[in-house]
Amino acid sequence: MVERGETTLKLGSADQGHKAVLDSLLLPIRGVEGGEMSGLPAYFVNKRMFACIHGDGVGIRLPAPVAANLQFSNQNVFPFQPKGMPSTREWVQLNHENSADYSNDMDIFTASIEFVKAARK
Repeated sequence: MVERGETTLKLGSADQGHKAVLDSLLLPIRGVEGGEMSGLPAYFVNKRMFACIHGDGVGIRLPAPVAANLQFSNQNVFPFQPKGMPSTREWVQLNHENSADYSNDMDIFTASIEFVKAARK
């Protein structure tokens, strides 16, 4: 369990491993903050979410063409469906069994951060 003020997030073992790795990779980046959105551990830049942990994977926001290309070119990328609901074309989910493998996706996380920074408010 992770406590955030009055909010307590219940995380499964995969979620806890993913969160520990993502915290170490993303939180040192200038402007990135951790938090939660709709009960999911999430990462924000300019107060806008660019990634969140969901189940055994990480949802990430990218330009729609980039997201579509990743789904066709990477066997670990799937449509992001938080809590079974379809999301927009800008969201995909990266699934890795081994949490440490997210360190190989830093170019994807960096692209997401830049995309969300540049998005209109």
